[in-house]
Amino acid sequence: MNDFSIRNHWLENVRRVPSENHDERPAGSKPTLIVVHCISLPPGAFGGKDIDRLFQNRLDPKVHPDYVSISRLRVSAHALVRRTGEITQYVPFSMRAWHAGKSSFDGQPRCNDFSIGIELEGTDDSPFADVQYHRLAQIILSLIDQYPTLSRDRVAGHSDIAPGRKTDPGIQFNWERLFKLIAG
Repeated sequence: MNDFSIRNHWLENVRRVPSENHDERPAGSKPTLIVVHCISLPPGAFGGKDIDRLFQNRLDPKVHPDYVSISRLRVSAHALVRRTGEITQYVPFSMRAWHAGKSSFDGQPRCNDFSIGIELEGTDDSPFADVQYHRLAQIILSLIDQYPTLSRDRVAGHSDIAPGRKTDPGIQFNWERLFKLIAG
């Protein structure tokens, strides 16, 4: 099932849209957590270019009322899995993407320092596409193969690392299905 190779911290044969919203991980910090998110821009709309624009600091606040509050955010994720299965990578996995915000996992704060963030195109309350589960599992298995500090039991949702502040990937995300796909 592992169909992706990673070279120089980039998935090969996927769309690349580099984001400047990243920096170096702290000295000695390695990725030990994979965080699953979901996003749609405008909310509930799929397939447009606004996710790319958000991660590239080019989101026009005049396009949609919700964009006024987020257009100045400096955020990114390592990768995005569209509803079609298309994958876009924004930040090399060796770098710290700005996806988690105020967060902690297993008592360790600042999850951006030690995590890889993967966005799924979707909403908290709508089902995800079959192909998204398969592509997400392929990425996770490729990451585990490439980075020995990652493991199948250190995959969490944004809601797990920022409870009360974040709800994604939401109630429609089927964790059992994902864990079956990445099982040894």
